[in-house]
Amino acid sequence: MTEHIFSLVFRTVLMYFSVFIFMRIMGKREIGELSIFDLVISIMIAEIAVMAIDSETPLYDGFAPMITLLVIQIVTAGLSLHYPMVRMWFDGKPSVIIRSGKINRDEMKKQRYNLDDLVTQLRAQKIDNIGDVEFAVLETSGQLSVLPKDNSEKETAEPKYNKRDSTNNKDTKEALAASLASKIKYEALPFSLIMDGRVDDDNLKIIGKTRFWLKNQIQAYGVNDFKDVFYCSIDHKGKIYVNTKEKWL
Repeated sequence: MTEHIFSLVFRTVLMYFSVFIFMRIMGKREIGELSIFDLVISIMIAEIAVMAIDSETPLYDGFAPMITLLVIQIVTAGLSLHYPMVRMWFDGKPSVIIRSGKINRDEMKKQRYNLDDLVTQLRAQKIDNIGDVEFAVLETSGQLSVLPKDNSEKETAEPKYNKRDSTNNKDTKEALAASLASKIKYEALPFSLIMDGRVDDDNLKIIGKTRFWLKNQIQAYGVNDFKDVFYCSIDHKGKIYVNTKEKWL
């Protein structure tokens, strides 16, 4: 029994330092930002190390495949430095999710990246309104890089009103923003009102508004039906953001 325990302890310590050394050889990139290729290599090395801890398995049965994976990773990383096509094949390429406040719906669908993921990652970077984003790029590691609009140029796009209502629109909009700001309780969070054509009635109740009011808001942006809206939100200042399902350019 003592010999068995000693063998397990020895193998565990040996595998720990072996995996640690392998990861260091593979580079710091493995720790900071894992691409799909990096993730597969890391998981496989970890799984093989666990199996090698078993006292009934010869150590070389564990080290041989681990060294093979290490060589594959080093060779691939070396080729990626010199050949962009190899790098794109293994790591993929970043995806532009937002450009000039417009959501790239097609790219989100392609990457299977939903609106909840987008809003969560924007919120983590203290962005409460998609309209304030100049560019948002989904990196190959799955992280979202966000470039906010310049504060000096950050202005809300004016809705398309009829000319006959232009004199009162500004006052009405300011009054509406003030009333909404007073009703929204959670100032750090934007409220999603429409997601992929579906109205969030719970959030409408929180701000004390109805679907009729919401329809008037989207009509001011030239949209007549909820189904034509990909995403609509309101921030704590009462600023409305509307992104339609029109083809992204």
